[in-house]
Amino acid sequence: MNLTLHLTRSCNMDCTYCTQEKTAVHMSRAVLHAACELAFSEGIGAGFCFFGGEPLLCEDLIFEAMDFCKLRSEQTGKPVCYKMTTNGTLLSDRMLERAVREHMEIGLSFDGLGQDICRRYRDGRGTRTDVESAAKRLLAVMPDTSAMMTAAPQAVPVLADSVRYLYALGFRRIHLVPAYGRRVTWDASALDALKAQMTEAAAFYADRLKRGDPFYFSPVESKIRNLLNGVKCSDRCHLGVSQMPVAPDGSIYACNQMIGDAEYCLGDVFSGISHEKCAALAAKKMMPAQCWSCPLSHRCLHSCGCLNLLETGSVSEVSAMQCGYEKMLIHLADATAADLYETARSQFDRYFRRNWDA
Repeated sequence: MNLTLHLTRSCNMDCTYCTQEKTAVHMSRAVLHAACELAFSEGIGAGFCFFGGEPLLCEDLIFEAMDFCKLRSEQTGKPVCYKMTTNGTLLSDRMLERAVREHMEIGLSFDGLGQDICRRYRDGRGTRTDVESAAKRLLAVMPDTSAMMTAAPQAVPVLADSVRYLYALGFRRIHLVPAYGRRVTWDASALDALKAQMTEAAAFYADRLKRGDPFYFSPVESKIRNLLNGVKCSDRCHLGVSQMPVAPDGSIYACNQMIGDAEYCLGDVFSGISHEKCAALAAKKMMPAQCWSCPLSHRCLHSCGCLNLLETGSVSEVSAMQCGYEKMLIHLADATAADLYETARSQFDRYFRRNWDA
């Protein structure tokens, strides 16, 4: 079983687009141990993603979890794996050494040149210098570290340059999503700028692939790979099935943005998960009515109930911004793939036949 452990609701940053309410609540050792036991109780292995808030505010809990799980793995014979999403500003040498030893996958939240526009410390200071330093330390020993980039309207003008900047730092896995939620407003001008910047970033992505030094750029490459492999986007979104989040109090929810919503609480780490609630959620119709006749519906993230809930207040209603962005992205991915296929066929075939899980 895979669980995302929300170790704290606190953070040392105050990002302009953050959707979480910050509180000083941390997960207790009792909840942590129960979550670890639950993960090992079902399935052939256990997986944990350390999350927050900022999880490194609870560094000792992360070490305790790994120590506890090492023992349980030896006792049960089941493998265990770890991931962490962090802003990097609190990364200690001790944590870095342990992360390398445990083969932890790390996603570094880093907006590149837009970092200080949207991601500042709570006292107003910029964070780019500190996060760049953390990035260099991570990449030196963990070259597969992912840059987790969020595109907010006010930082869109530097989006393409930020992708180039992150690439120059050494990142070869760059994930990018638009900022969503009540603290973000996308007007027509910002959306036009987003399209132009994404087109420029996609051109850079294609150029690097042609030159034999490719990188994973999630918004474009995932659409291409899904199409080539016949994967529907809706097949990748399973509320209450995989990577369920555990709140600091031990409650288990269907997805991260649903924490605190009783309707989507599926149980807790002490009593377990309600399979009846999971089944009811799985049976719920997630496709918005306006998507039924759309020829792109099988390639669109309209079925992401978590995102829909965040944007519109309903798991089965997609926002205009999300709809427009997905259509733009699909057309951009198709144009990029067509260009690569026509002008760099051998590189295209070699790269997209690689067993590189997106």
